[in-house]
Amino acid sequence: LPSGEIMKNVFKLTILLSALGVALPLHATPTATPETWGGDFASRPRLTGDWGGARDDMANKGVTLDVDTYWMPQTILSGGKDETSASWGNVIVAFQVDTGKAGLWKGGHFKVQTVTSLGDNLISDTGTFAPANLSWLLPSIEPATGLQEFTYTQFFSEHFGVFLGKINSIAPTNVLHGDYTTGFLNTSLNLPLTLDLMPLSAYGVGALYLPSHDVTLVAMVLDPNGTIKNNDLGDAFDDGATTLVSADLKVKPAGLLGHHNLAFTWSNKNRTSLIQDPANVARIFLESRYPLLGDPGPILSEIFDELGISPNADPLNMEDDTWAAVYSFEQFLWQPEGAPTRGVGVFFSAGVSDGNPNPVKSSYSLGLVGKGMVPNRPHDNFGIGWARTVLSDDFLRELRALPLNLGMDYEDVGELYYNVSIRPWLSVGPSRQIVSPAVNKTFDPTSQAFKDLDTTYIAGVRVGIRF
Repeated sequence: LPSGEIMKNVFKLTILLSALGVALPLHATPTATPETWGGDFASRPRLTGDWGGARDDMANKGVTLDVDTYWMPQTILSGGKDETSASWGNVIVAFQVDTGKAGLWKGGHFKVQTVTSLGDNLISDTGTFAPANLSWLLPSIEPATGLQEFTYTQFFSEHFGVFLGKINSIAPTNVLHGDYTTGFLNTSLNLPLTLDLMPLSAYGVGALYLPSHDVTLVAMVLDPNGTIKNNDLGDAFDDGATTLVSADLKVKPAGLLGHHNLAFTWSNKNRTSLIQDPANVARIFLESRYPLLGDPGPILSEIFDELGISPNADPLNMEDDTWAAVYSFEQFLWQPEGAPTRGVGVFFSAGVSDGNPNPVKSSYSLGLVGKGMVPNRPHDNFGIGWARTVLSDDFLRELRALPLNLGMDYEDVGELYYNVSIRPWLSVGPSRQIVSPAVNKTFDPTSQAFKDLDTTYIAGVRVGIRF
């Protein structure tokens, strides 16, 4: 970059650091490593072992490298737009350095993570509003490679730390749910969809404060236009900012672990309003971006075409701020003694937003998860969950008024999975989903007519290998 552009980027990061009322997600902390990467083929934590002792030596000096692959074939058994199958995969590479262990300085932590996708997915075939597999969005709905995280974290004490860089905003932080690599696949069961305007990955800065062992206060400021594939720091914060603040309270009723969390997000990015002249309704999908939804418009775009609705050149109505709030909790109902991450527990979340420009007015999820419940299988886990995504009354109100009976009120999802840990480095997890789509209709090119979009039944399996 020219020197002027470099100085501009440095200046932006300096401004961000001065805004430290906001944010350090818990996933910015160093990742725990096993006592050894070695062992026999059946018991080693990674397929490639300890690299002749070099991997253990690196870890002792604070340096780790992980390569994880996930292959996820899925098929639409019935319903949706088409009864078809596809196979999608992710390759996640994470490199981390703990500066304290490396003998440099205490409290520092670098992390770089890339994600690569391969194959085909069903995002245009399910007929659902939210992607039935969160990984279909990573790094985009087409096969690609992107930089998901590039952060530096500095802890100044056990109570306070700061960080900056390109932040992975969807890294799992919960114990019972929220990790698509081992748990639920459906996006709405991993993330509260009232946060659908949050970028998946973006440049930002933040801070973490722990006033006590049981209370964690977190916040972050992110570039609202950030994506996994966009690494241009010069574009960051050119169109406002997105902030997220949250408070987490750990509880232990009857000695069982749990926590309650309250999160609030606000952004001043100028966004396309959902309230438009009818001639402009199709432009909502051209001018808006909903990161957690991917592209919710494939089926609606076809409907627009068949109804003769095309984007109009008139100026769009805009909204200059948006907000959303989410309450969630997790609580173990039973745990074996001395095993803080095993047991059976429940989770729940409820979120609400402004409903304009956010197309999701409210979202809910709840479920039951078991970890290490089967005797002699401490690494297996299972889950059964339900989620509802309620769409804003202002979202495509003109199309809802048509006698087409388009629906667009809410979408319900049910999912069941069981993740089998065949080896510490190899897991296989079959899953089933039942989705009642938000959209009631689809266009059938064979009959050249609209037909009902029935409940979608999806089966799949996830094969994970950690190298």
